[in-house]
Amino acid sequence: MRLEEYAIVGNCETVALVGSDGTIDWLCWPRVESPACFAALLGTRDNGLWRIAPLGSARRERHYRPGTLVLETAFATAEGSVTLVDCMRRNGGRSDLIRIVQGTAGHVRMRMDLIVRFDYGAVVPWVSRLDDGRLSFVAGPQRLVLASDVETHGEDFTTVAEFDVRAGEEVAFALSWSVSYRDVPPPFDARAEVETVARNWLAWSGRCRIEGPWKDAVMRSLITLKALTHHETGGILAAATTSLPEQLGGQRNWDYRYCWLRDSTFTLYALMEAGFVDEARRWRDWLVRAVAGSPSQVQTMYDSLGRRHLLEYALPWLGGYENSRPVRVGNAAHEQFQLDIYGEVVDSLFMARSKNLVPRTAAWDIETALIERVTEVWQQPDAGIWEIRGPLRHFTHSKVMAWVALDRAVRSVAEFGLVGDAERWTRLRDQLHAEICASAYDAKRGTFVQSYGSQELDASLLLLPLVGFLPISDPRIRGTVAAIEEDLLEGGFVRRYRTESGVDGIDTATEGVFLACSFWLVDNYTLLGRYEEARRLFERLLSLRN
Repeated sequence: MRLEEYAIVGNCETVALVGSDGTIDWLCWPRVESPACFAALLGTRDNGLWRIAPLGSARRERHYRPGTLVLETAFATAEGSVTLVDCMRRNGGRSDLIRIVQGTAGHVRMRMDLIVRFDYGAVVPWVSRLDDGRLSFVAGPQRLVLASDVETHGEDFTTVAEFDVRAGEEVAFALSWSVSYRDVPPPFDARAEVETVARNWLAWSGRCRIEGPWKDAVMRSLITLKALTHHETGGILAAATTSLPEQLGGQRNWDYRYCWLRDSTFTLYALMEAGFVDEARRWRDWLVRAVAGSPSQVQTMYDSLGRRHLLEYALPWLGGYENSRPVRVGNAAHEQFQLDIYGEVVDSLFMARSKNLVPRTAAWDIETALIERVTEVWQQPDAGIWEIRGPLRHFTHSKVMAWVALDRAVRSVAEFGLVGDAERWTRLRDQLHAEICASAYDAKRGTFVQSYGSQELDASLLLLPLVGFLPISDPRIRGTVAAIEEDLLEGGFVRRYRTESGVDGIDTATEGVFLACSFWLVDNYTLLGRYEEARRLFERLLSLRN
């Protein structure tokens, strides 16, 4: 199934990908970073899935209940129609996936196929029936328990059921995760829990203060970001999946199921602007715990609990999405030096203060330590925002974000009365600004470039006016926007950079576009007063949603 055919459901601990045909092809339990029990997304059905759908052909359409992460897929056959309701919940340390088939017209013959394969599709569990009729799937420390309103049986290492649903009838299924060495979680009323889940999401989304013509799109994005935020730790994950390729058949297939400091700050901007300041507080507290210790040991990413060791390795038994190999778990980029993360973290904490987030002494202490780290390392080359695996460079974006760290530190002292060496930070900030303008600007072409001495462009240069490095009216910024339009704008989308340059040390094949880069161009168009172009590009990007 193509990626655009998937939706998600989640419970702020983990996320499941649900295909439009009623198949869940990806789910990691108990957390997003855990090994998958359904991994067909990156392999075959034998690597695990859960499908509930009509037998034979059916028309289908789907939507979320407004303001929630409760998914409804409507199937229409020649004999009748049904709606499949999917959601996830958590309660008292347990985690459940609920699926309910509701008959809406006539009658429909349905089939369920459940293939549980632990450890990313590699391990077949032992299946047994409990005294209360539920099914237990166990392998090592992992256990899933299936509750079903209909009889199930085994066929070729698959749990199946066929059943009829008539108008007004409901058939419920619930799959629960727990560790195998503890008591089996008790059954629960799946139908009632769907409504509880919906109410909880509505209570959260109802706090949104965004208005305007794109409110629904913004709200759906905010709900998705919330689903990637751990409810207890505050860690914000970059994605729910691993190894989806940047180009079909290519090698740039990375595990993004971690908390990037950079990506988290982008998420926080969106949440705080929409009025969700509690998420900023929780993330700040997560940050304080995660980076505690020596500033020299700050990493680019952690897991949702704040753990550091994210060893990267391949899973050779999975063929990859559309045969895109390798399938990777873990991410070696956690060991990279990426100078820009200091600026993003300091900037996000500065913004949190401007939103009247209750101050915490430990946060400013750690922030000061990070700023001092910037004063020590800003002259070093790094791997940059795109986490290149080639030679380190003096990336322009990285240097600008080091400038941002110093600038926000100076402003924090001046505007919020915090204690710090503002005079020294100011001198260094101004020195760095002058160096960037001298070393990262190509006067002949009239544009900033990807790195010192480079001839290449980079979409991250579009962030320069957005972080306040130079105003949009500066001819150097206008020239940079024009150069990116000429060199990186292809088919209406902005490429990160030209992979043909070999800068990232992987290969020189082309890749798909990162939509964030195109949204940055929308921001620049808006600042430039090119409102019609901004609107057209923005609406085109929104049209890509499923």
